[in-house]
Amino acid sequence: MLTLPDSFDPAERGERARDFFLEGYNCCQSVLLAFADVLAANGLADADTLKRIGSGFGGGFARMREVCGSFSACTILAGFIRPAPTSDREERKANYALVQEMAADFRERNGGSIVCRELLGLQGRGAEGPQPSARTEEFYRKRPCGEIIRRAAVIAAEKMKEAAR
Repeated sequence: MLTLPDSFDPAERGERARDFFLEGYNCCQSVLLAFADVLAANGLADADTLKRIGSGFGGGFARMREVCGSFSACTILAGFIRPAPTSDREERKANYALVQEMAADFRERNGGSIVCRELLGLQGRGAEGPQPSARTEEFYRKRPCGEIIRRAAVIAAEKMKEAAR
């Protein structure tokens, strides 16, 4: 079980995640970094490791517009909230149940999908090239990513808080 700081607040974790996105981190990294202090304090992962883990998940798996990177971060965080480090079926069941709960929450808060292309209104389009989009004012204005990322971090924080009770 994770030990959380007394000041742990899901809304604040959401704001942190959105801020990391505005600094230029991808969607997955942004959500993971919002919890770097908690994971480090529990001896599980530091910020550099989380940046590395999340690096390929941006843009729905490397701009292929598949599963949203911020939801991928929720899935990664589920491994810290309800870990399944062995082949034990009950551990895996608990982890999978948590990921499914997070997916249901994510869908409910984000228009019914966990898929990047659907969240961005890019249905019918396939993978994009590997070049990340330029982070301009227009990019941030036309993309819902900052808000989706904020919501994903709130979901993960809520589940962490539930598990810590």
